[in-house]
Amino acid sequence: MSPREWEYETIRPPRESTKKEAADPKEKLNELGAEGWELVESIEYVGGGTKLLVFKRPVAGEESADV
Repeated sequence: MSPREWEYETIRPPRESTKKEAADPKEKLNELGAEGWELVESIEYVGGGTKLLVFKRPVAGEESADV
């Protein structure tokens, strides 16, 4: 059995008008979830605040490892 291949996506959390507070990214997260993306990591700035959200999903055409 060959190892599963993954593809990755990153997004920056949206910011409110002050640029200091994150806006709720629920709509974008639901879009990515519907496309098969799974949140696997958040990368934060030194001193606080989320810089990137990292998602992964199996490469299209890959068969499930459970089959």
